[in-house]
Amino acid sequence: MTNIAIILGSTRPGRRGEGVAKWVFEIAHQRTDASFELIDLANYPLPHLDEPMPPAMGQYQNQHTKDWAATISRFDGFIFVTPEYNHSTSGVLKNAIDYLFAEWNNKAMGVVSYGVIGGARAAEHLRLIAGELKMADVRTNVTLSLITDFVNFTEFVPSGNQGPALETLLSEVIAWSDALAPLRKPEDTSSDGRR
Repeated sequence: MTNIAIILGSTRPGRRGEGVAKWVFEIAHQRTDASFELIDLANYPLPHLDEPMPPAMGQYQNQHTKDWAATISRFDGFIFVTPEYNHSTSGVLKNAIDYLFAEWNNKAMGVVSYGVIGGARAAEHLRLIAGELKMADVRTNVTLSLITDFVNFTEFVPSGNQGPALETLLSEVIAWSDALAPLRKPEDTSSDGRR
């Protein structure tokens, strides 16, 4: 079965993303066409990127990197739950993404963003990052406004149109994850080195 990670991309005290990520997981968990797991970056305290070799080389030296790589490699696709900070995604999410390369390749990704204008600019930055990592970003983006989807900018109470948008996002991430599956299979070479 297709395995999708919902990655909570904020570790700030009092973060709004925890309620958002739980909402995404609760809706996703009701589906039968994929399995979902919530990955909270607070449980993966990665320092600022401290690997001496570029991630594309796959020569990870630190145990925290190897553990993170093992976690991410288990998934076929991702849903990033991100705040918008200064017209971009959070530093902790960008850092976690930057640690790896091959583990992200040929997988689908979607974004659930939140902020004063729905976190749309954070989502756009994540799309650019995804392209460099050979990830397919889906069209639908769930944008949650701190004004209309949160009470007093703190308590998450999504407006009625957000549930259907999330269902569309989930369907797209699953479909693209499934479509990319052949590209994720290891190459099968014969004993003489030919395919």
